[in-house]
This record gives sequence, structure tokens and C-alpha cells, in this order.
Amino acid sequence: MRIILVTGAAGFLGTHLCLRLLQDKEASVVGIDSLISGSKKNLDDLVKNKNFKFIKQDICQPLNLKGKIDQIYNLACPASPPDYQKYPLETLMTCSVGVKNLLDLAVGKKAKFLHTSTSEVYGDPLEHPQKESYWGHVNPIGERSCYDEGKRFAESLIENYRKKFNLETKIVRIFNTYGPRMRAWDGRVVSNFINQALQGKDLTVYGDGSQTRSFCFVEDMVEGLIKMMNSQESGPINLGNPNEFTVKRLAQLVITKVNPKLKMVFNPLPKDDPQKRKPDISLAKEVLGWQPKTQLEKGIEKTIEYFKKER
Repeated sequence: MRIILVTGAAGFLGTHLCLRLLQDKEASVVGIDSLISGSKKNLDDLVKNKNFKFIKQDICQPLNLKGKIDQIYNLACPASPPDYQKYPLETLMTCSVGVKNLLDLAVGKKAKFLHTSTSEVYGDPLEHPQKESYWGHVNPIGERSCYDEGKRFAESLIENYRKKFNLETKIVRIFNTYGPRMRAWDGRVVSNFINQALQGKDLTVYGDGSQTRSFCFVEDMVEGLIKMMNSQESGPINLGNPNEFTVKRLAQLVITKVNPKLKMVFNPLPKDDPQKRKPDISLAKEVLGWQPKTQLEKGIEKTIEYFKKER
């Protein structure tokens, strides 16, 4: 039986990952989450499985886990702007002290360690699309810096642990991911648009809507994480959808799917908000044999249906 530790297990992506891992009858999953931004409801489907164990804990606290651990997936960290701006110090500590605690655990258990970094390490990029070799354009003291710089520090910490302790580590840089189990008002553009539309409200677009994003369906992202864990690669490797969409185009898609009578309302763009976001996933295609399969229209339909049921 493989023992897999997943931190951030009650989060949107973490829950999907745990459910996917539990499809393997030879895998036992231990989920850790402080529930600072994770959802207790997400745990309902997980705790029904006899091969899943949940521990409520902040990874910034000492991790005393008995027995063997074969793999560690680190997804712990507030990921939406309202969350990490509400908890900036907690975010920084999670990306530093928390990651160090997990790395020490990995060294002690001789476990593979996969860290979910973010496209935000590229900041408001001067290179487009973004390759893994690009060092980024980040404001170190801006409103988003607790997340951006926290994730950048974590990458450096992981790389140095890999070299010093000969630890098998893996870094993936995740681009915008969406799908069922997102929190209704988590501050991300997909969930915000869908919930405004379902409430019959006009959609709030920041800036003129010309800023671009790439949207990867959660099931595709999970497959990318698993492929990375089971590969010989250390990364960093971009995981995301290379199809670029303007925020205005996304808003129009949601309006079309939910209520064609709705309109868009334009507000000022938040400070340090990236103007362009598009991953170059050539490396993921080459070394992992991975690329997203779900088209945005189909993924949005599935996400809308989920939010309808949750209302």
C-alpha cells in the first residue's frame, strides 16, 4: 500500500486530487488542512473512503506523522487574492516555515515531494507566453507579494533541499484552474462570474476586460500533477491551458450560458493585476506527455451545473 500525504486536502484542487488518488485501491491518502481557506464540506466525500484519513493541522506547526510516507503533494496555501490578502502573514509562513516542515518530513521519510507553485511567480510578465526559464516581473512589496514572493521563496527552498539532501523534489507552476468544488465567492474570476450570473446580476469586469488568462479544467490539472509525481522530472514545469482568453470573452461565455439578458459592469483594475497570462507548456508535453483536453465551453458548463446544485 502506497501512503500519500496531501496538504491542502480540503481545498478545491486538493479535494479533486485526493479523490483521484483514492481510485487506486493500492493507495492510502492522508489529508492535512488547517481549514483557513479549505472547505469542511469537501471532506464529506473523502472521509467516506476507508483509505482516507484527515488531520486538521497547520503545516507551520511540527509534523509528527508515524509510519512510512511514499509521496507528499503540497497544495497548502490560500490561493485566491481575497484569501491571501486577508491572511498575508499566514500565506508567507505557509510558503516558508510550512514548506520547510514538509521538506524535513520528506527527508526523514525518504518520500517524493511535489510542490504546487504558481504562474504568479512570473508576476505581470514581460515575456509572453511564459516559459519556465523566465525569471518574472514581480513587485516584492505589492498587494499580491505575500503570495507571489512566498511561492518564489518556496521554489528556492525546495531546490536547495534537493541539492543538499539529494531529495527527489518536483515543482509545478499552476496556471488558472477552475471547475466544480470551487468556493462560490472565492474571488476568482470564473466563480465570481458564474455566481453573479446565477443571481441575475450583471457581471463585474475589472479594467476593460482585455487582460488575458488561461483556464485549465481541474480534472486535467490533477492528471498533470500525478504525471509529474510519477515522472523523473524535478521541474519547474508549467501546467495550464495554453489557449488564451480575454476576461471579457469569459464573461460573455458565462452570460450566454446562464442569462443572455445580463450585461457587464466595468470597474478599475486592481493594483499589480497581470495583463497577460499564458503558459508555454512545451516542456510538459515533451517530458510528461501531458496537455489539457477539456475545452473552456464544456468545462464552464460543468462548473455552472455544479454551482446550480449548490445554491
